[in-house]
Formats: sequence, C-alpha cells, structure tokens
Amino acid sequence: MINKNGNYAAWALLMYELEDAQKHLETLMQDMTEDAGFDETDFRIQLGHIYSHLNRAWNGRNNASSESTLEQHEQWSQFPKDLEPT
Repeated sequence: MINKNGNYAAWALLMYELEDAQKHLETLMQDMTEDAGFDETDFRIQLGHIYSHLNRAWNGRNNASSESTLEQHEQWSQFPKDLEPT
C-alpha cells in the first residue's frame, strides 16, 4: 500500500480521495436534513459521487501516481471487485 514516506505524491492523491469523500458525505447528510425537497434522485447522485471517491481510494491504493491516466481514473472509480462488505 502507498505510504507518505515511500511515495508522497501518490499518498497525497489517496488522501485527496478520502478527504473529498468525507466532505461530500457531510454535505449529503446536511442536504438530507435541511432540504425538504431532497429526494431519491439527489441521494443517488450524491452517494454515487461519494462511492467514486472511495472506489478510487481503494482501487488506486497500490498504483496511484501523478502520471495515472484518465482510463485508470475511470477504472478505479468502479466498485471494487476485491473488497467484501463486512
């Protein structure tokens, strides 16, 4: 797994994905609480965005770099095939 001492740039990308997921999850919770018009479509869009960040964090945890391609970015956005819910 990437660590900040071995590959700081890749570590920063990993942290970005996790921090952005956290920020969007907080926004989702706030919107659900405060927006009376919040509906399933809003929930689906926002949760899908959060999953994309988490998926990239997981799928890119060993391979992310500043040279990662757009194709890799799209692949890593998909739900992991090697992670079982617990």
